[in-house]
Amino acid sequence: MSSNGERAMSSVDAEGARVWTRRQLIQRAGGGFGLIGLAGLLQSEGLLDRPSRGAEGASRSMGPLEPRAPHFKARATRVIWIFVNGGPSQVDTWDHKPALAKWDGKSIKEFDKSFQDTTGFFKNEVGGLMKSPFSFRPRGRSGKMTSEIFPNLGEHVDKMAFVHSMFSESNNHSPALFMMNTGMPRMGFPCVGSWVTYGLGSESRNLPAFVVMSDPRGRGLPKGHAANWGAAYLPGVYQGTHLRPKGAAIDNLERPSGMNDSEQRAELDLVRDLNQHHRESLQAEAELAARIESFELAYRMQSAAPEAIDVDSEPAHIKHLYGLDDPRCDHVARQCLTARRLVERGVRFVQIYSGGMENQLSWDGHKDIKGNHSQFAGETDKPVAGLLADLDQRGLLDETLVIWAGEFGRLPIAQVGGSPGRDHNPHGFTIWMAGGGVKGGVSHGATDEVGYKAVVDRTHINDLHATILHLLGVDHERLTYTYNGRRFRLTDVAGKVVKSILA
Repeated sequence: MSSNGERAMSSVDAEGARVWTRRQLIQRAGGGFGLIGLAGLLQSEGLLDRPSRGAEGASRSMGPLEPRAPHFKARATRVIWIFVNGGPSQVDTWDHKPALAKWDGKSIKEFDKSFQDTTGFFKNEVGGLMKSPFSFRPRGRSGKMTSEIFPNLGEHVDKMAFVHSMFSESNNHSPALFMMNTGMPRMGFPCVGSWVTYGLGSESRNLPAFVVMSDPRGRGLPKGHAANWGAAYLPGVYQGTHLRPKGAAIDNLERPSGMNDSEQRAELDLVRDLNQHHRESLQAEAELAARIESFELAYRMQSAAPEAIDVDSEPAHIKHLYGLDDPRCDHVARQCLTARRLVERGVRFVQIYSGGMENQLSWDGHKDIKGNHSQFAGETDKPVAGLLADLDQRGLLDETLVIWAGEFGRLPIAQVGGSPGRDHNPHGFTIWMAGGGVKGGVSHGATDEVGYKAVVDRTHINDLHATILHLLGVDHERLTYTYNGRRFRLTDVAGKVVKSILA
């Protein structure tokens, strides 16, 4: 009770109407007058209808995953990223270096007098320059020199734009993975998929906007685990949804036994109302808003997700195209086919990790580069080629950006001991993109004669991210989020669009 006898909370009269105390009425009326004045001030400054995020077209009243207009006309509307986890060797895949055969076995210091350090981890195992154990031959109309380990992907080189001059800032897996995914070589920053869904929302109300699939053959998650697809300081609704590689893809995807739809809907309505009331008392707490949205999305997914990931319903010729009938690659084939089914149902961003945690369980070929890359290329070549072909024949490739990239490359010198491998190399490596807005059959930048350093049109990961956003119709300098008093963006204070690969 207050000193004048007023109760601290409002009451309800005999007819059920809410009765406010004098103090509550004054407080609410005063707040309302203040908001009227604020609205007038914002209107006079032209700020009343300004969206609450970088990409225009969104007001604060819209749901967090509502689709939003891009800054300018987009060439792509969705992304599928094949993350080649572990660091594929550029000189054994897409960056043909005949000079390695000429200098095979010789010290890299003979080739480069200024060479100081391998920047690798195994400095006591450094051998000479090592030619590729794989043969290369020209493929497609563009004549792109392609490793023999990609017999199927080689048929699609005229759809691909290669960037041979990528470089990064770390030679260690975890920070390099964070760098490739978030633009920063440390934890605590949102990944590309989170930024994209924050800026553009989702085209599907019934499926997650951002989906991640990891290696299903018991090899574990990539180093850094879920931080690679986390939203960090962005609202939690923008983090990636990880589909389990084995067993039930998502928890609680089926309604509890003994509960019908109307009963579940009533339960969710009650939870939503309670959470909403709590949220209002916290003045729109972002984490609670994300949790409310997650309950609703989970409910809608119970009907949509099982159908979306049901690749067994596809016809036999499509399964064969991806390689579902090939035990060597059926696991990646299933994921690539799932990715196509997801994007055609409105999912904005899909990321598939090839390879798991430890060295030889991923593309991290410290030992036996021939055996390592033969294995993982064999697992991905037909499924990814099938994905490109299937997207193309369905008319989806023009608006779907497909990315093939890992966290760094590998050194052109041998890591000796048993069957030789290659150590980490962040100074020069290759990625490719195909589809939405990308010019096919072209190459950007170059490494030196032996594939050690990027020397022509050096391309930082910030530049790659700026280019991805540009193809999606987003200006990377305008997609920002204010956190702890600072405006953050995916590309931080850098990044230039790689215009030479744009169609």
